[in-house]
Amino acid sequence: MTQLSEVLAKLESMANEKNRQGQKRFGITPTQGLGVTMPQVRALAQALGTNHPLAQELWASGIHEARIMATIVADPAQVTFEDAKKWALDFETWDLCDQCCLNLFCHTSLKWDLVEAWANAPEEWLKRAAFALMAVLAVHEKNEPDARFVGYLSLVETAAEDPRNFVKKAVNWALRQLGKRSWALRQAALDLALTLSQRAEPAPRWIGKDAYKELSDPKTQARIQR
Repeated sequence: MTQLSEVLAKLESMANEKNRQGQKRFGITPTQGLGVTMPQVRALAQALGTNHPLAQELWASGIHEARIMATIVADPAQVTFEDAKKWALDFETWDLCDQCCLNLFCHTSLKWDLVEAWANAPEEWLKRAAFALMAVLAVHEKNEPDARFVGYLSLVETAAEDPRNFVKKAVNWALRQLGKRSWALRQAALDLALTLSQRAEPAPRWIGKDAYKELSDPKTQARIQR
């Protein structure tokens, strides 16, 4: 069995201070970061395969890249609601949040419950995770009926009032991905985007304008299934 010390030593051997400083330009400022690139992190994690006990140890290390690795090697079938919430409350950067939603949460049987449970959470990272996960599901759950996603628009409308930067951007992402899922959802998302764009408050106005611009673009429309 691969030992935690071996994996961490490998990560540390790939540490790159220039990359770590460069990440700051994108708002990635973890408490413990090594500046290892995502392709390197992903390649190392994929070589390990699924190893849930190791994933838990990697997460507990607190090292940014180790935590991203944890989201890849964890076994989705073993993730409980309590586990997911514990990890989400540990998020401190948007990339870790989004990677966890993309690599792990969207593959669990809890994915729909997590969206519903966290969409109105007071904690910034729980709330961001809800809408990042919503965006991921809108893209990847192609066999789900649109009816499930139509209901998410009301969650988007409510959350659009939240001015916190990481929440605001995730809500915008979710709205755009919902609108690109199908032609019928595009119109519903476009209507909501227009409504939000006319609000007086800066957060919903920005979300609405940005989403409306993308969803009304002819190039975007051409890619949406009718």
